[in-house]
Amino acid sequence: MRDRVLSWLEKNVSNHRLQHILGVEQTCIDLARRHQLNEQQAAQAGLMHDLAKFFSPRKLLKIAKAAKLPLDEICINHPHLIHAEVGAVVAQQEFGVKDPEILTAIANHTLGSPQMNKLSCVVFIADALEPNRGDNTELEAMRNVAQKNLYKCVQQTSDYSLKYLVSNQKIIHPRTILTRNWALTLAR
Repeated sequence: MRDRVLSWLEKNVSNHRLQHILGVEQTCIDLARRHQLNEQQAAQAGLMHDLAKFFSPRKLLKIAKAAKLPLDEICINHPHLIHAEVGAVVAQQEFGVKDPEILTAIANHTLGSPQMNKLSCVVFIADALEPNRGDNTELEAMRNVAQKNLYKCVQQTSDYSLKYLVSNQKIIHPRTILTRNWALTLAR
């Protein structure tokens, strides 16, 4: 199935995004191995996490409504925030993915979710920390934490994202804050 997904991605995302996706896939495998999780599930979720990244706002909302995904005002007004949930729908419909853990990990990779399982944590972290994201000291420190404590790294990844969103005057979805607070309670 990997070849089929790659062929689809080559037609539906930019080359730059494809390199990011491949980096997420490998980072997911590495983190799954480190934390004794299923590497195949991690690889598949990582490879498929951005299936809907380049869908138009109209297409994102159409798929979300057809799939009866819950949509709040923020997501309706900023549909790019639902590309993760829509990506899980595409994984299911286009590629026949049935594994609920993989689908949930895809759906949670952008905003996170309180009570995420470890596979979802891995994809959430990998999306931010894969090597193509850069090499500053903060990212390097977070990559080191990811090897030891997934929950601490989810909290740090959320903090990193929140700092970016605030400094760039972007909309913050409350789920990101809820995810951060949840991870903070487990990170100790």
